[in-house]
Amino acid sequence: MNPDRILYRAKTLITMDGRGPIDGGAIQVRAGIIEASGRYEEIRAGHDGAEMDLGDVTLLPGLINAHCHLDFTIMRGAILRTTQFSKWIRRLNELKRTLTDDDYLASIAGGFRELKRWGTTTVLNIESFPELMMRMPPPPIRTWWFYELLDIRNRIHTEDVVAGALSFFESHRNWLGGYGLSPHAPYTTSLGLYELAGFCAEKYGMPFTTHLAETDEEMEMFTNGSGPMWEFLAGLGRNMDDTGATTPIQHLLNPGVLPTGAILAHMNQLGPGDVEALAPHAHRLSVVHCPNCHEFFSREPFPYECLRDLGLSISLGTDSCASNCGLNLFSEMRTFQREFPGVRPDEIMRMVTTHPAAALGQQGKLGVLAPNALADFIAVGDLDISGDIFSALIETTTPPSHVYVNGRNVTEGD
Repeated sequence: MNPDRILYRAKTLITMDGRGPIDGGAIQVRAGIIEASGRYEEIRAGHDGAEMDLGDVTLLPGLINAHCHLDFTIMRGAILRTTQFSKWIRRLNELKRTLTDDDYLASIAGGFRELKRWGTTTVLNIESFPELMMRMPPPPIRTWWFYELLDIRNRIHTEDVVAGALSFFESHRNWLGGYGLSPHAPYTTSLGLYELAGFCAEKYGMPFTTHLAETDEEMEMFTNGSGPMWEFLAGLGRNMDDTGATTPIQHLLNPGVLPTGAILAHMNQLGPGDVEALAPHAHRLSVVHCPNCHEFFSREPFPYECLRDLGLSISLGTDSCASNCGLNLFSEMRTFQREFPGVRPDEIMRMVTTHPAAALGQQGKLGVLAPNALADFIAVGDLDISGDIFSALIETTTPPSHVYVNGRNVTEGD
């Protein structure tokens, strides 16, 4: 018997690799890698290791949260719902000034616990305070840390700084995941810094993400050179010469600004000419929608159909607890389904598995239970599967009974 090889058995297997649900399914795992997946009876025939029967559950890939700010988990309920984004930013900044490094470390740890509890095994986290990472233990789930870059207040960023941050991660190879760059948004980050970040992302092979076209205030600032955000940022000393001429999206579609593979968070507002401007770039960009955050700000409907029809891949994220009540991707899927009832449940499930995996450049490795994929998987029980199983999964309000990352059981309480 090979003690390193384990067969996990479940009532139903969801592979997300093009095969339909498999009754009486199983996956075979060795050294954190899936060696086989399919019907239990077929895999068991050639199995020479241990077995674990997970019971009356549905086994599926671990979920991928494509946009999150773990720094702000501690701010849950601290900011009242508002439609004024600049007012929200002011309150966020007030709260940030009251927090210590220890507060942020506790916030990140609490966020990880919540993500893990609800079956997220990979998170794309925007890290506003990368210096905190020197004091962190290895993350309990697979984490891509995106170093947040902005120069609204003359914060200096050079290629050496980015290389130093990359060197930190290289020295922490026991940390699952990777490292990326996140110019914050066009209203806080100059095109020059975007270009530097894009150059470094391509040079070092790192993913790249940014907030874009998030609010009507951002749209008004760039297209009209006016509005609450324009006034707020002008008051902080931002050079406003780049506003009043075009939309935020077209502002960043200048040549050399967004690298291939850029992950665009939000994309809530499409202005005049944006569809035509995006069309030639749709094959090289992806989008993250955060449904509960969208609802928090009472925004106009997310332009899902338009972005989808352009060919942009769309994933889901939670954003932070400063604009959300939790970090639960099942809740995000339910909110999205209410917003877009015509979208098939299996397609919604792809938005938290295969789509974000592809955006990270990890297609075939994450978001699927297939040979050679990483062994990140969850087991969900208590499902009403009298109808569509994907609908049942989306509707579940019970946390997964088992959560595995890299073949290791990380379930809370185990």
